[in-house]
Amino acid sequence: MNRRELQLKAFDRLLTIMDELREQCPWDKKQTLQTLRHLTIEETYELGDAILDNNLNEVKNELGDLLLHIVFYARIGSETNSFDIADVSNSFCDKLINRHPHIYGDVSVTNEEDVKRNWDNIKLNEGKKSVLDGVPN
Repeated sequence: MNRRELQLKAFDRLLTIMDELREQCPWDKKQTLQTLRHLTIEETYELGDAILDNNLNEVKNELGDLLLHIVFYARIGSETNSFDIADVSNSFCDKLINRHPHIYGDVSVTNEEDVKRNWDNIKLNEGKKSVLDGVPN
């Protein structure tokens, strides 16, 4: 089995476990987007600390915690037919493609500053009032 097949198998395993937990675990059944929010913020800070500590094993563990949250939110979204993990992934892929016209379009760049400038301009064209528009209050 090649590396990509192993990665897809691992992700399928995660989705299967999330389905089982959501259907069988009393705690997981009760969770909502709102009840998970503060836990997601906590996990994000824990990842930040692991990165600052340069503790790669802990970075791996905290990334797993955040990945669980993403899958959990997507599972909750699927229960109301609002969105699922495929929608989340495809939406983000579309955003990445749109924001990298030097890879997927006909824009030429010479350095990372050009890439950053293009990224900021694309975000502004997407309706953001500033490049900081997505930063929480």
